[in-house]
Amino acid sequence: MAMIERLDHLVLTVADIARTVAFYERVLGMLHETFGQGRSALVFGQQKFNLHQQGRELEPKAKHPTPWAIDVCLISNGSMAAIIQHLSE
Repeated sequence: MAMIERLDHLVLTVADIARTVAFYERVLGMLHETFGQGRSALVFGQQKFNLHQQGRELEPKAKHPTPWAIDVCLISNGSMAAIIQHLSE
């Protein structure tokens, strides 16, 4: 049974958001998007990388966020209870 429907977004923890945005815009042609209360993302096609500033990460976050760590955020077609049950088995 396929439990994962699609990728929602990736979260990159970075040392410097402005420098990260400048690099990805210049080198890879990604677009910078500001959303929520001043949050930053890099957008390309239908995908995006949300950016977290090291030391000022947003919840939810990785247990030990470090620069260039990646959190993968997935969309599931099942309930959290069903996913936990499946993984437990």
